[in-house]
Amino acid sequence: MSVSVQERGAGFPSDWEDDERMAFLFSAFKENRDVDCTDWDGKIDFWSPLIIEHCRRRGSVCVSLQDLNESFRRKGIVPLGLSTVIQSMIRSGKVQKESDFAANVDSGWLSWGVGLLLVRPLKWTLSALLGSGRVPLEEMFVVIELVKEKAAALLAAYRGSPLAVRSLLSFPELRALSSHICPDESTLCMALLQLQREKHVTVSLHEGEKLVKFSQAGQGRVCPVSEVDLGIYQLQRSEKLLEERVEVLGLEAEKCKQQAKSLLKEGKKSQALRCLRGSKRVEKKADRLFAQLETVKGILDRIANSQTDRLVMQAYQAGVAALRISLKGVSVERAENLVDQIQELCDTQDEVNQTLAGGVLDSGEDSEELEEELKSLLENTILDKDVLPVVPTHPLSPPRKTGILDADLFQSLPRVPDSSLGITDEELDRELSRLTVSDTAQRRLESAQ
Repeated sequence: MSVSVQERGAGFPSDWEDDERMAFLFSAFKENRDVDCTDWDGKIDFWSPLIIEHCRRRGSVCVSLQDLNESFRRKGIVPLGLSTVIQSMIRSGKVQKESDFAANVDSGWLSWGVGLLLVRPLKWTLSALLGSGRVPLEEMFVVIELVKEKAAALLAAYRGSPLAVRSLLSFPELRALSSHICPDESTLCMALLQLQREKHVTVSLHEGEKLVKFSQAGQGRVCPVSEVDLGIYQLQRSEKLLEERVEVLGLEAEKCKQQAKSLLKEGKKSQALRCLRGSKRVEKKADRLFAQLETVKGILDRIANSQTDRLVMQAYQAGVAALRISLKGVSVERAENLVDQIQELCDTQDEVNQTLAGGVLDSGEDSEELEEELKSLLENTILDKDVLPVVPTHPLSPPRKTGILDADLFQSLPRVPDSSLGITDEELDRELSRLTVSDTAQRRLESAQ
């Protein structure tokens, strides 16, 4: 039984307590919107978001006119224009008949029994043929905004769970996974139908078991259920059953051991031996099943590795194709030609830079001024230097035996310079050598006389 908004105590607008305002909103619509568009649009804008929010709080994606009438009952009065509001929401795409929403289901859904939703109520068909604007009270409508929210939450819950390693799930497993998202099986089916529209889910029936296949992360769309998927699913189911059986046998073996200990303490040795033998048989059976479990796990690991190898190969092939396309028209000769052109352009640029660095040619007046200044510097340099006196060429008079130099000898000597000598040590050595040679020649001449 539906609960009214007023009894729930939350979720209704602030105008709900305004009797005059609510009397207007609870009244019927005009026959034609053109009569009073403000009246018409005001009611539509009030009831449309309220219906969507009502379904969201309830956790459902479907609603009927009968449910809305009971939910929005106020002081024993039901709104008279909700049928018109639903028709307006259908035209705007906010809601859709449940039968129309499931109209594109595949054979997998039909095998599930979801095809029953495709049967349109006779009342609706007759009213459509007769042109009546009434909406059947029992007709179910799907709120598109809410079913998309449920579908997105369901897909996120699957990909964030440990079951994400499996692409194929049984319906009971999915039901348990989505219990906090979809409160009932009908809501879950609507969310799965939306995911099927988005190409994220496909369903099938295998040996009487309902199966759901999700698209994996990174895939644009889900692939149909194949024999490989069914084989992997059977192996995974066998793995789960073997694990449960091994665990049960382990507990049974431990229980037999505990019974044997208790009987042995009571002195019932023969019964304790029988319990111990039973424990050994159970352990052997558990070991055999554990070996089978390891085999199944090994097969699943190999399948997983092969799938990974296939993905790697596909990635390699895509990379090679992309590299081939990116290197199209590229060759060693063309690269060398480009390098030569670059070098030639760099050389040209260097020459241009050198030319620009030389600046503008100097004018004639500047050159003459520089020549005069350079000549003046050279003359000043020559005046500053001291020149050695000229070496005499006439023979010196022989010195007197008294050892006292006479006046003629002083006069024959060169004049001593007044300023400091601007001469290097090497030049002085050469000059001294010449003087020595000249003096020696003079003495030989005197000895010969």
